[in-house]
Amino acid sequence: MAVLAIIVGAGLLWMLTGVRVVQQYERGVVFRLGQVRGQVRGPGPTLLIPLVDRMRKVNVQVITMPVPAQEGITRDNVSVRVDAVVYFRVVEPIRATVDVQNYMFAMSQVAQTSLRSIIGKSDLDDLLSGRENLHRGLELMLESPAVGWGVHIDRVEIKDVALPDSMKRSMARQAEADRERRARIITADGEYQAAAKLAEAATVMDATPAALQLRLLQTVVEVAAEKNSTLVLPFPVELLRFFDAGAKAAGAAPTTAPAPAAEVPAAEQAGTPALPRPAEAPDHAALTKTEHTPEA
Repeated sequence: MAVLAIIVGAGLLWMLTGVRVVQQYERGVVFRLGQVRGQVRGPGPTLLIPLVDRMRKVNVQVITMPVPAQEGITRDNVSVRVDAVVYFRVVEPIRATVDVQNYMFAMSQVAQTSLRSIIGKSDLDDLLSGRENLHRGLELMLESPAVGWGVHIDRVEIKDVALPDSMKRSMARQAEADRERRARIITADGEYQAAAKLAEAATVMDATPAALQLRLLQTVVEVAAEKNSTLVLPFPVELLRFFDAGAKAAGAAPTTAPAPAAEVPAAEQAGTPALPRPAEAPDHAALTKTEHTPEA
């Protein structure tokens, strides 16, 4: 009986050494004498034959793998440095264990080469703004080898695009020039609309002169509301026109008779030049009278 108990105890101990526990996020691939068993062990306790079976656990969670930054030249000859991230998971544990030596390292290398390839096929604008198409392209490039390894690609994204400092300055100048151009266009459009409205208002005021006076009074009220000590009041042009018209009407003189023509001597009329007349002698009496005029 003692020998039988020893044999039973040894058998139980031997069987207990073959007990393995598979976690919920894992799957077990069993190798029996070097050959893969067709059935994958699910989560929970599982029994292996000691010294015969060997189990390898495969993680089936979504793995987040960062892709190291890759330097390349875009299609429009711009040097960039791009890094990405890949989200994938194992869907066929047997293939991920048997068909590839290390599926993590293999996925990393394929992701790096695919990223360099997509950089050379894309323009700088696509890397900066059209990343959705690049993400789909990267996913398709990774999906082809990953299917043969039992790996499913969930998502691929470009994290960052590093540009040279000279390119950043050029892009900043371009953006500044574009914003200035748009600002000038908006200002010119506003001036055009304001001019159109002012032309319409001028037409209305020209048809109704009283409207201009009301507008002038309204402007005066708006200026006076600011409590200024000095008020500059513009003089209406209509009043200047009124005064100008009155001055023209008042300045029109009546028609005057022409001055009498000077008498021409008969000798000059006959064609003979007239002799100069002798100078008349001064009136001595008048001079004497003027000289002897008593002082007042």
